[in-house]
Amino acid sequence: MENPISSAVEDYLKAIFELGEKDIKTQDLADSLKFSPASVTGMLKKLSKLNLVSYKKYYGVSLTKQGRLMALETIRHHRLIETYLMQALGYEWHEVHDEADRLEHVISENFEERIAKLLGNPSYDPHGDPIPCKDGIMPQLLGQPLIDFAVGTNIKLTRITKQDSEVLIYLAENELKPGGVFTIEARAPFNGPLTLNKGKKPIPLSYQLAKAIYAQAAI
Repeated sequence: MENPISSAVEDYLKAIFELGEKDIKTQDLADSLKFSPASVTGMLKKLSKLNLVSYKKYYGVSLTKQGRLMALETIRHHRLIETYLMQALGYEWHEVHDEADRLEHVISENFEERIAKLLGNPSYDPHGDPIPCKDGIMPQLLGQPLIDFAVGTNIKLTRITKQDSEVLIYLAENELKPGGVFTIEARAPFNGPLTLNKGKKPIPLSYQLAKAIYAQAAI
């Protein structure tokens, strides 16, 4: 008999969680996974029969308790693997996502525990995303978008939510990684670009990218 908990099932549950867990529209899920709405609807009906989601046509889909725990387990695998690839194997941070996408479905729980122990049981991955605990508890999301801070504020970066390779390469070239401290030097009106500064080096960011970078006020 075919195992119903396939990598495709895990991908769906992870995508639903990352879109907000509850009342996710079929079209939004289809756009995220790059599948047709009809294909997504068919899978959601299967997941509903497995009691992994609550699905109601025209109203959207929500994770059940069981589905949420499974999504968090997959996310835990993914973010631990990303951290391991960078810290132990020397990967760059723009290289780890695709590798982790492939490996997250195949590692054993024993292997997961060994990675976590080796890394010192981290709470956040290299991009600042929280790593779910073994019991399904999610560490606190840190910071708020850069666009929320006033000009002249000293900030400490906490999280990068836009993780396209070209974006991460640009950010790395400018040392824009979680833990980095910068000053918000300028901000153009009408959703214009925002400029950070570190050591008299201006770093321009589009409004959309600044929305995807989170920070806390630096002490």
